[in-house]
Amino acid sequence: MGMLSRFGDIISSNVNALLDKAENPSKMVDEYLRKANKDLADVKRETAGVMAEETRTKRLVDENAASVARYEDLAKKALMAGNEDDARVFLAKKQELESVGAGLRTAYDAAHANAAKMRDMHDKLVKDINDLNARRQAIAAKVSVAKTQDRINRLGAGADKMKGTMGAFSRMEEKANRMMDEANAASELDKQPVDEAQTLEEKYKSVDTNTSVENELAALKEKLGMNKDQK
Repeated sequence: MGMLSRFGDIISSNVNALLDKAENPSKMVDEYLRKANKDLADVKRETAGVMAEETRTKRLVDENAASVARYEDLAKKALMAGNEDDARVFLAKKQELESVGAGLRTAYDAAHANAAKMRDMHDKLVKDINDLNARRQAIAAKVSVAKTQDRINRLGAGADKMKGTMGAFSRMEEKANRMMDEANAASELDKQPVDEAQTLEEKYKSVDTNTSVENELAALKEKLGMNKDQK
């Protein structure tokens, strides 16, 4: 049946191949689940139709079997009543029904096999969807962790760049300190050398000034008669 072949293709879909092609596995899983659930709705509808056909053909087989049994019973009653011609009519009808019944049983066997295949495909698709639903959370969690790890890696690369920047700043700071030291050294070199003789001259000028003051003070005391009083 073309229908069975079509739904067989659905069941045999390679989920892993689809996921391998996906850039975002969690989104691909969601998309596959959406399609799988849509396919499941189609499979359920078709399975119900096939099972209904199985039920209908089984009912026809049972009805035919009942009719065969009924005409056989009528043939027995006709014989017991001494009516062989009537018995022949009933037996001919019985054989006619048996011939029809053979075709009905063939149809029922096919319908039963088709229904079994559809039920198997339905159950397989349901299992696949349940399995994927169970794995979906784990897949989504792995994708989230992978994205977080990727962000951490990028931040780590930024931190490494910052280390390089800090190193450059340290080198600039060291260079600035060296320039300041060189400038201070140049300033010291620009100062005039100390003249020791001039320094000593200033010292003795101070001594002479002090002696002159003391002499004048003594003369003033003598003029005022202060030295006599002290004596």
